[in-house]
Amino acid sequence: MNFRKILTNWYSVYKRELPWRNTKNPYNVWLSEIILQQTQIKQGLPYYNAFVDQYPTIFDLANANEAEVLKLWQGLGYYSRARNLLATAKFITDELDGKFPKTYNDLLQLKGVGDYTASAIASICYDQPNAVVDGNVYRVLSRFFGIDTPINSTQGVKEFKTLATSLIDKQHPGEYNQAIMEFGARQCKPKNPDCTICPLMSNCFAFHNHKIDDLPAKLKKTKVTTKYFNFLVFVSADKKTMFHKRTGNGIWRNLYQFPLVETKSALNPEQFKTHPKVISILKGIPFEFSLYNTTDIVHKLSHQHLHTKFWIVEVNTLPEEGVLYRDLQKFPTPVLISNFIDEFKFPI
Repeated sequence: MNFRKILTNWYSVYKRELPWRNTKNPYNVWLSEIILQQTQIKQGLPYYNAFVDQYPTIFDLANANEAEVLKLWQGLGYYSRARNLLATAKFITDELDGKFPKTYNDLLQLKGVGDYTASAIASICYDQPNAVVDGNVYRVLSRFFGIDTPINSTQGVKEFKTLATSLIDKQHPGEYNQAIMEFGARQCKPKNPDCTICPLMSNCFAFHNHKIDDLPAKLKKTKVTTKYFNFLVFVSADKKTMFHKRTGNGIWRNLYQFPLVETKSALNPEQFKTHPKVISILKGIPFEFSLYNTTDIVHKLSHQHLHTKFWIVEVNTLPEEGVLYRDLQKFPTPVLISNFIDEFKFPI
């Protein structure tokens, strides 16, 4: 069985028509790969189109400010990707005269570019024989060859990279890489793949040994932690609220939010009113408050679940300079905050 030929033949028939597949421009390929990290194509495609429309070249992106980029990225999550996107665009324009590196090793030096992205750009844009290994590739290889080494282990990463490299079509590496990824996404799906129409079925270890649901193997995930967030949504007589830019190194760094009180457990109204940090934020001004959502809004991130309450705090004057209600949509925010702004009816 010619593994490579079967995959590329299948790809020629069943591949999806996607805008970044019609070019070898490294800017477009890089942009698509960064957006599609941790993101499905159906979700990422509108973001890709929006970025290309607003920043058609790497020079346009490099001239953007961070708030603009974060706002356009809003809703995709993993905001470090957007910050790295902008940093890399500035580096390439300022230090490399707007020209992308052409080798795998040089591409790896770019901020936010790891093995997978460097391999994708090198193979698709420059015909370098660097094999990509993503979730789809892990799934195809583990099932077909019957490999049960955990894909999220150090040994597994090395083993699958070595195998993928040995299989790559050195004459057409970009096409082959895209073929095996597309095959994993559309044919060798995570759940309930239709093996009866699979062109690799006759030699597939997992199919013949009833291991489809067992492969690829993974080590147990990191324990998910629970946090309790209480956002203070100020409503003032002059139609302003308090809105702060997050600092530090968290995933929401440089995004905007309402004043936050993080607690070890859920607060009831009496506990909220007397909480030291709430009192500190209010700075002694008179206020009335109500709870917007009596049931916690649970926002799930990769390693933590945020149990969130929005407390509406009515005041005549704010304890500090505020932001007009109508201007809130201009700021880049986490999707949790964005959804609240869309739903809550600020008094006109």
